Amino acid sequence: MGLATAQGSTPQAPTQAVAPTQAVAPAQAPTAARGVLGIDIGGTKVALRAEDGPPGGPVRTEEAVLRWPGARVAGAYADWTALAGTVADLRERWEGDFAAVGVAVPATVGPDGRVLAWPGRPGWRGFDLLPALRRLFPTAALAWADDGDLAALAEAVHAGSGNVVYLGVGTGIGGGVVHEGAPLPGPGRGSCEAGHVIVDRSGPVCDCGRRGCLQATASGPATLRRAELLLGAPVEYAELRTGLAEGAPWAVEAVEETCAALAAAAVSLGELFHPELTVLGGGFAEGLPGFTARVEAHAAALARPGVPAPVIRPAVLGGLSSLHGALALARLQPVS
Repeated sequence: MGLATAQGSTPQAPTQAVAPTQAVAPAQAPTAARGVLGIDIGGTKVALRAEDGPPGGPVRTEEAVLRWPGARVAGAYADWTALAGTVADLRERWEGDFAAVGVAVPATVGPDGRVLAWPGRPGWRGFDLLPALRRLFPTAALAWADDGDLAALAEAVHAGSGNVVYLGVGTGIGGGVVHEGAPLPGPGRGSCEAGHVIVDRSGPVCDCGRRGCLQATASGPATLRRAELLLGAPVEYAELRTGLAEGAPWAVEAVEETCAALAAAAVSLGELFHPELTVLGGGFAEGLPGFTARVEAHAAALARPGVPAPVIRPAVLGGLSSLHGALALARLQPVS
């Protein structure tokens, strides 16, 4: 899904227009509107952050985190009702409405704005996204984009670079490419689905149904499943982190396979886009000791004569890259 806006009847970029939603009654918005709100929708949780203040000056912030109330196969109605409640609570603390809202979305959204697929929350398939957002924010300037694209933009700004590849490791694999300061492939032309780059044709089956996608090998859940097979017992994230720090063979092997797959993707994307920097982010990657260094080592082994391995660095914003990208998107919206 590319960048999209929804501001009255005059969109700033190709919109994702849809039929009215069935999910939630219209939110009762307060009359005062100020500041911006960023929302990062994820497979297990939603992060929200409101900011208001002059550039370079003191900034007032309010934050909230919603963990989805049901299983990943639950329908969108329960999820969206919970999100509406979280927004209402945040709006009450903000003591007013938001002038502009930016939303990072991981789902694949069709030209009509309907969710076509989201392996992280398959119950969202068919959900009309834009009307649901508009009912939550009836007066705000509103825009949304793919979470990987927004993370790439945020990290590119922080790095001071106009050419960046971003790979985010979490419930899935997010990705984004910034070329000459602009996201590729560009507004209205879809998103950079790095998680569905095929790294092993005989690899595990991805949630999308295809075999060998990067996401099927290197996402957080895929890494934990591999660790469980190696250990022969259930593995939680904290246990994996501790095992990796202590050098437990089962933990090291599980994570090394993930890092090798990410390195293959980074090198392949480097052959296409020649970025100045490849950034690794996402909450799963951020919490594992030495994760970026492991990916960089695997990438160095894949370098070929005349083409050095990509420069790989951890995300400056860590697991918050997409959220900060959503805030940046909100700030770009014209406010009446």
